[in-house]
Amino acid sequence: MTLRFLATPADTAEGGRSVAAGSVMEWIDKAGYACAVGWAAAYCVTAYVGNVRHRRPIPPGSLIEVVARIVHTGRTSMHVVVTVSSAEVSAPLYTPATTCILVFVAKDADGLPKEVPPWSPQSRSDRKLAQLALDRRGPRDEIRRIMLAEEYTDASAAPRTTLRFLVPPGVVNWGGKAHGGTVMRWIDEAAFACATAWTGDSGGDPVAVYSGGIHFLRPMRIGDLAEIEARIIHTGPHSMHLTVQVWGADPRTPDDRSLTTLCMTVFVVPDASGSAASVPQWMPQLDEDRRLEEHAQRIIALRELITPIPASLALDP
Repeated sequence: MTLRFLATPADTAEGGRSVAAGSVMEWIDKAGYACAVGWAAAYCVTAYVGNVRHRRPIPPGSLIEVVARIVHTGRTSMHVVVTVSSAEVSAPLYTPATTCILVFVAKDADGLPKEVPPWSPQSRSDRKLAQLALDRRGPRDEIRRIMLAEEYTDASAAPRTTLRFLVPPGVVNWGGKAHGGTVMRWIDEAAFACATAWTGDSGGDPVAVYSGGIHFLRPMRIGDLAEIEARIIHTGPHSMHLTVQVWGADPRTPDDRSLTTLCMTVFVVPDASGSAASVPQWMPQLDEDRRLEEHAQRIIALRELITPIPASLALDP
């Protein structure tokens, strides 16, 4: 599945220098969804998005090409690799910017998992991509396990930002739920607000360079009260690592909320040359904050076990 379109002003990040990471993730989900639905011939939901590495900024107003391909199928699931490329309007030579993998689950008319047609690799690139998808399952499952096992309470002094709003009708998909890509845009916006508040006037605008372990646990429905909390849990010399939790609730019972999506994302602040500048260091003092920083270090170590998918391989027929 290939989508091509022009990036709009609404896709631009704060500061106007590049397209927002949230827009890129929304495009990734839309192309992946179209590919999965085309294969399954059924409604599908996003279950997981992994290792979204934003290798370079995409200039505003660029031509965008998003290519999605099936690389593995289970009984009811499909692994889809998506590559986002951009080009200047005056010279439409597309250059890859982001490649990642998504997992979709097919659903029947009753909302239950539905079997999908088996897919078998045919070409050299098919076989390599299928193996990369299988190799990721161990580290991915461990990341999910330890992310879900962590507890986030108010016994913290970590920098935090919380966004609250009602899920609007304009983000509905064919299943009557909020698009996974829209939820990822919300994640990016909350994380950006938190990172910006932490860096303050010390530099330019933070930008996302990585989002991973995006686990969709349950759908968000139109009219739900959405609560997105971003929290810094680790800083490196040039980076900020944040966890983002998305909660949903009936607005009539706002305290009866449930976790819908979980993610870890990394932001940096580009300097005038485009390199990552130094960021203010956060030092955890409370027990929960120290525990969560250790948690971040475990995630970082597990992430190193996941081999990035080369764009050249993903785009090879």
